[in-house]
Amino acid sequence: MEQGESKRWTTLKSEYLVKRPWLTARRDMVQLPNGVINDEYYVLEYPDWVNVIAITADGQFVFVRQYRYGLGIDSVELCAGVAEPGETPEQSARRELQEETGYGGGKWTKLMEISQNPGTCNNITHCFLAQGVERISSQHLDRTEDIDVVLLSRDQVKHMLESDQLKQALMLAPLWRYFAQEV
Repeated sequence: MEQGESKRWTTLKSEYLVKRPWLTARRDMVQLPNGVINDEYYVLEYPDWVNVIAITADGQFVFVRQYRYGLGIDSVELCAGVAEPGETPEQSARRELQEETGYGGGKWTKLMEISQNPGTCNNITHCFLAQGVERISSQHLDRTEDIDVVLLSRDQVKHMLESDQLKQALMLAPLWRYFAQEV
């Protein structure tokens, strides 16, 4: 196969095993470019996600703390959520920040787009940096959300990164990029 030639697979058959609002699982039968057929390839479908490194004018990082049932831990995380249909990723990120924390405004920059697992998941996480945010409202949480706002100094965030206290990989990547690019 020549350099640059597509290695795209051909979908021969596809069926949904689970199709729920927060979990959609699909089983595909695919054919690889070399002719090999894989009759059980699984894909998890999700909407795109957003997350935000939000920093106040006085240098405090705006995080959230919430219980994460999967690991059974209280987790300190960036503000994050689903990119809603009809919104740009930045609009979704701004909405999520205000709903979850009450913070908004500031100067926004897109940091990166990442995938939690491009082998089995079909969505992208859009990561933003919001500098100079301020408290503009109260939280507006969904019925199933129980979120505390946590303000952390730059040194506290860096320490949490270096000591493996933060666990969400889709949030670690933009945080490490932020600190790597920081002058």
